[in-house]
Amino acid sequence: MTKPRGKLFVFAAPSGAGKTTLVHAIVTKHPELRFSISYTTRKPRRNEADGVDYRFVTKAEFMRLRNAGEMLEFASVFDNYYATSRSQVEAHLAEDRSVVLEIDWQGARQVRESMPDCVTIFILPPSVEELERRLRDRRTDAPEVIERRLRDALSDMSHWDEFDHVIINDDLNQAIADLEDVLAGRGAATSTSNEALRRAVRQIVG
Repeated sequence: MTKPRGKLFVFAAPSGAGKTTLVHAIVTKHPELRFSISYTTRKPRRNEADGVDYRFVTKAEFMRLRNAGEMLEFASVFDNYYATSRSQVEAHLAEDRSVVLEIDWQGARQVRESMPDCVTIFILPPSVEELERRLRDRRTDAPEVIERRLRDALSDMSHWDEFDHVIINDDLNQAIADLEDVLAGRGAATSTSNEALRRAVRQIVG
């Protein structure tokens, strides 16, 4: 009898949509989920720990891992590289552990090609104006960086239709409830085949 395998859930979002907050909330509520820790070549922020938030590596080490076939997906974001460990994901799935990936739309596209059974979820802000407010309220970036992040976010948002589900992160509790439905195999309301959802998304992204 074939051993059951876990499910791979792939999350992507424009910067400022609240993806990290949602993913951490859902992983906290469901400790059986495994959170794949990404590789990155960027420097750690003050509140980040190696092996907890990311696996921080040099560009040389990153390229060595990529060339060895260790990357399930990788992307360049804001002049740094990010990637998902193939061996880490495959080990969790083989143990019937569902895995959460928090990546960008480019990485999600690569994962879909390698693992077409994955469930892809795109997080959107309730409006472009709210997205800009969230980016400015962080108070961690210079104005020109915020402008660049906003331009890139608008570009990212145009890829929503490549995903299985879209969660509009207006109310955090509702967004978590919507994610609970997706994890449970329901999620019809957030499916990108749902015409009501498509109308709501078009009002946001234009």
